[in-house]
Amino acid sequence: MKIRFTIFLLIATCSAFSQTNIISTNVTAEEVMMGNYDPAAFSAPIILNHPDTIAKALNTNINADSLRGYLEKLGSFQNRNSGSDTISSIKGIGAARRWVYEKFQQFSTANNNRLLPSYLQFDLSICSIGQHRNVFAVLPGIDTTDHSIIIIESHLDSRCEGLCDTSCLAQGVDDNGSGTALVIELARVMSVYSFNHTIVFLTNIAEEQGLYGAEAFADYVQGKGIGVKAVLNNDIVGGVLCGHTSSPPSCSPFGDIDSTQIRLFSYGGFNSLHKGLVRFIKLEYKEELLPLVSVPMTISLMTGEDREGRGGDHIPFRQHGYLAVRFTSANENGDANVADTGYIDNQHTSRDVLGYDTDLDGLLDSFLVDFNYLARNTAINGNAAAMAAIGPKTPTFALTTGGNQVDVSITADQLYPQYRVGVRSLTYDWDSVYTFNSATGAIILFAAGTYYLSTATVDSNGVESLFSGEIATTITSVNDFSTKKGIQLLPAQPNPADESTMITINVLQPIYYKNASIRVFDSNGNLIKELPVKLEKGINEVLYHHGYNASGTYLYSLVIDGAIIETRKMVFGK
Repeated sequence: MKIRFTIFLLIATCSAFSQTNIISTNVTAEEVMMGNYDPAAFSAPIILNHPDTIAKALNTNINADSLRGYLEKLGSFQNRNSGSDTISSIKGIGAARRWVYEKFQQFSTANNNRLLPSYLQFDLSICSIGQHRNVFAVLPGIDTTDHSIIIIESHLDSRCEGLCDTSCLAQGVDDNGSGTALVIELARVMSVYSFNHTIVFLTNIAEEQGLYGAEAFADYVQGKGIGVKAVLNNDIVGGVLCGHTSSPPSCSPFGDIDSTQIRLFSYGGFNSLHKGLVRFIKLEYKEELLPLVSVPMTISLMTGEDREGRGGDHIPFRQHGYLAVRFTSANENGDANVADTGYIDNQHTSRDVLGYDTDLDGLLDSFLVDFNYLARNTAINGNAAAMAAIGPKTPTFALTTGGNQVDVSITADQLYPQYRVGVRSLTYDWDSVYTFNSATGAIILFAAGTYYLSTATVDSNGVESLFSGEIATTITSVNDFSTKKGIQLLPAQPNPADESTMITINVLQPIYYKNASIRVFDSNGNLIKELPVKLEKGINEVLYHHGYNASGTYLYSLVIDGAIIETRKMVFGK
């Protein structure tokens, strides 16, 4: 990944030439991406394409030991700099590219030759080398009605302190062996299954010198008129240890371990389809994969397109007009500022290795990549790509607002069993996602403010389309039960309290709602706990247990369908 955008701009400025002579070495792979093929020619003996079957397979068949094996092999090439050796069979970027290609071919052979490996070759002087190759594999879709492709990508190249140093140790195990291992493993697991859309498993080179490999592929698909439905970029997705430094938004403190969170970066704010893709990824994880997993993951929707001052291979695709997001670990070991003489972290150094032999028995026993964490991130990627590849078409919609009621009218390419409406307010994540059984429906919003709505179709298997762009609407008044105190959040009792207090809601008239809860926040606004509540006419109580020796002032809010209705204070004393 990039050290600083300033360096990236300097590189881009110094390189006055763009990629030329961009070709796919496998003509059949190119024709498939363009939609010029008969799906029957690549059909599996048994079509496995139900979402439940695919989600279960991703959860079961993605193998942490396989990922470790890929990482060990990638590290064995010693230096994968884009300018490194292309002749040796055991060292350098050439050997690494050929190995990835051979893995794709191996998976293809095991699956009736359905997976089509290829190189994307292009000319550009990078680190004194004039010709370069990405490695990719194409899994043909079973429906060419919409032949736009899904891309799961990583960068294959590595670096040490010197941008073009080809003689140093640059195993690049986390940056970005982890992302490359993820792509390889998904090619193995997913090539058994069938998807409406073609899926491309892509490993780029020259990310470290200026995102050139991704730029070449984005140029290529645009030049060939190949539609791209979504791009999932994976860069540093296996490490869990926080370094002394990390690029903001940073982890802390040094040595902190986070193996249950993945960050998703994307471009834009209001009406950003890129952030809509992130919300879709999170929703599909929650509804398809989460019920199956033994270790739940938190998917954090980040504000920026990347970490501060950093970049990645999703950016050229976004610049070419394609939906693109980046997956990155919650914790990073370093901010890659190798120009700082005091820099002692791992990113962009010879210290980015698989691990250490601390007991000197000849075997690694302290690892810098968590293979199970990497496997969980692999499953999240595969699930998102799969659902996007089998889901229906995205609709358009219109809305009208009267009082606190929003009427939604959805226009789709055909009649669907259900439709979904995502609603958000103060953050980039949805407050609520509503399900309609027809293309029209109404939503009651319980608090004044600005809301952003987007819609999706749902097919007969319960798979959503990607969500539409957003439409904003402003609620300037709320319904009777709110304005006339039809529902009351009462003072907690006792207050002040020691360890526990009873929170009471008085419902004066029946109300219709989907979900209700009490959210407890500390004085800094951090969510401490969320308690589900059932709102029936009359007194409704929920016991909040804060714990022994608790002290300080806290806030508790009644939340109905994602909207905060009322907030009060409570005090705990030791």
